[in-house]
Amino acid sequence: MHPYCPEGINTTPPTFDELRRGAGTGEIFQALCVKCDEFHNLHLDLGDIKGVIPREEAATGIQEGITKEIAILSRVGKWVCFQVLAFDTRGTAILSRRAAQAEAKTYFLNTLRPGDIIPAVVQNPSAFGVFCDIGCGCTALMRLERCCVSRLSTSAEHFHPGQRIYAAVLGVDDAAGLIHLTGRELLGTWEENADRFKAGQTVTGVVRSVMPYGIFIELTPNLSGLAEPSAQAAEGDTVSVYIRSIQPEKHKIKLTVLERLSESIPSQLRYTQTEGRLEKWEYYPGSSAVTYF
Repeated sequence: MHPYCPEGINTTPPTFDELRRGAGTGEIFQALCVKCDEFHNLHLDLGDIKGVIPREEAATGIQEGITKEIAILSRVGKWVCFQVLAFDTRGTAILSRRAAQAEAKTYFLNTLRPGDIIPAVVQNPSAFGVFCDIGCGCTALMRLERCCVSRLSTSAEHFHPGQRIYAAVLGVDDAAGLIHLTGRELLGTWEENADRFKAGQTVTGVVRSVMPYGIFIELTPNLSGLAEPSAQAAEGDTVSVYIRSIQPEKHKIKLTVLERLSESIPSQLRYTQTEGRLEKWEYYPGSSAVTYF
């Protein structure tokens, strides 16, 4: 695991002695932000010590006017990373989140390679993908089509802010300072997902698309089956389905919709790999879903 944790993963506040030592070493800590004052300075919970991140030190790009103020306001009630700049005459710890982010981003751009598997924390799910904190509040993007094999209309169908996930590095753009992620390769192949089900079982699923010839129903984020057309099912519905057959040689699952459910069942991301590095991933032999890293 790389040395720069996403905010909210390492939630052990530093001690007074650690903070004092950190003022000279540049060590990165995390603590809970409890207030943003009227000057947009962030106040952290450091026990008996007052800790303040001045506005210009609250995020990269604030000083240059590139980053919007919401990047500061939205940190209240959340864990934030920081380095200790100094202690003022009243004993208040003056902190910098910007310095921690800059150091982490330099590390990521110089060290991460396509295929590397890293932990991340979801920041903001959107219609075109999900923004993730990969360390110290540094943001990377996982585009919608990279989230899973299922066809999602928005990443919010599987992700929520603060969610801890794993992702593989898809690409590193040094010139633009951007890191792109992919997640579907860590959620298993067709065979690995299909092995969780048996013909004759009744399970829940989510309707992902309705076609004239049938309904595609997601059983897991990386596995869908096909049911005959039904008036009971519309896109986005949670339904109960009977598994009629599983055809490994054709990589197909045939389903029958039993009924529409009033309660949605939260989808869980079950990873088949959470560390190491990928070189190639193929959903199934001959599939169009192939990734070379």
